[in-house]
Amino acid sequence: MIDVKTAEGVADSYLARPDDGRPHPGVLFLVDAFGLRPQIEAMVDRIAAAGYVVLAPNVFYRVGRAPVVPLDGLDAPERRGEIFGRLMPLIRELTTERIVADAAAYLGKLQDEADGGDVAVTGYCMGGRLGWRIAAAYPDRVAALGCFHTGGLATDDDESPHLSAADLEAELYLGFADHDRSATPKQIAAVEDALRAAGKEFRSEVYADAEHGYTMADTPAYDEAAAERAYTELSALLSRTVAA
Repeated sequence: MIDVKTAEGVADSYLARPDDGRPHPGVLFLVDAFGLRPQIEAMVDRIAAAGYVVLAPNVFYRVGRAPVVPLDGLDAPERRGEIFGRLMPLIRELTTERIVADAAAYLGKLQDEADGGDVAVTGYCMGGRLGWRIAAAYPDRVAALGCFHTGGLATDDDESPHLSAADLEAELYLGFADHDRSATPKQIAAVEDALRAAGKEFRSEVYADAEHGYTMADTPAYDEAAAERAYTELSALLSRTVAA
């Protein structure tokens, strides 16, 4: 665990790296709504073991250190909804301005800890939306963006992420969940159309029979096959874009 100083405070963050003492590319890992916790640390460790310096910040640091709400019972469907309800006000407070400002600190820390080159961003659930905002705001620093079971990329809002597709320079991989009310076929098509119209390089897939949250082994949505597929696709994306 390390602290990353931001313009508005200090973000407690989990950092993992290979133990060979050599420089490695950086990956910014953006958490799902349940935040920084042992499950996230395990996922970060796995990515780092493949040869990357991986930073996972507590994006809710303005409220307190992680976990910002008690997560007991996260593996129970009836408790998961209750926990999510307590987190929703915090998610709404993550405005685009705050996300972009915080990212300057996260990317700066990665530049110091990693090899100094372009970084990749990977985001899960809401973390995919945060990642899109960051990649659009820092196109000269983000070479790849992987979004997994991410919803809300195409909405009717004037600040919908898909409207900023032209600002992206990263190569994208989008692994949508089949059963996700926040990523309907219509919304997925809108994201894909926006990326095509902007001439961006991307792959978009829908994981059959997968639930929103399929990578998270500490929730009822976990799907081992889908999660392993996500790791495989992320590994390929990193190899194409930031691997030494």
